[in-house]
Amino acid sequence: MGRLYIDLFTTLDLVAQAPGGPDEDPSGGFPFGGWQAPFPDEVVGEQVGAGIAAMDALLLGRRTYDIFAAYWPQHETGPDGEIGAKFAEIPKYVASRGTPELTWRGSTLLGPDLPAQVRVLRERHENIHVIGSVDLVQTLLAGDLFDVLTLWVHPVVLGQGKKVFPDGATPSALSLLEPPVTGSTGVVSLRYGPTGSAPTTGDMTRTDRGVRSDV
Repeated sequence: MGRLYIDLFTTLDLVAQAPGGPDEDPSGGFPFGGWQAPFPDEVVGEQVGAGIAAMDALLLGRRTYDIFAAYWPQHETGPDGEIGAKFAEIPKYVASRGTPELTWRGSTLLGPDLPAQVRVLRERHENIHVIGSVDLVQTLLAGDLFDVLTLWVHPVVLGQGKKVFPDGATPSALSLLEPPVTGSTGVVSLRYGPTGSAPTTGDMTRTDRGVRSDV
């Protein structure tokens, strides 16, 4: 059974909207498109490169697919050629409520039953990666339809925009899969896996000896 990886660049307040450029996703009047650009980081680049090298399928939301399809077929050689060639050779799957025309070679539109489609992809591929695609990611997280959630958290707060976990997100407990990694620009890499459990609660004001005296 294959594994599904979610890869997101986020801010400290977990905004993941439009990290790459001003025109990437201006929905909702988002004014900070391209917020990731001031944080070039070799550690992040190495991790991203390793993930791309290992993947054998891409799962994308419609908006991210359109951005990738407009860019990467033109960059299968040159400075971005290694990534462009990799994306060209692997299957691309698109989750969309509409019926978009998919012009990028190797692209397939998924059916409306996303959990069933994810099961099929896991049977077909070993390393499926979701890059960006915040709306799709929120659906995958809500349904525990992932194996690894990687957050590259950048030292900036935006105060608005699409968040990884918006208000009303499904309560769930996650497990840290490995120690955090910090890059030279202050970007922190965090990898989580689902536990299948809801959050638990307790009472930090009480101990076996009664109420804590320092509270």
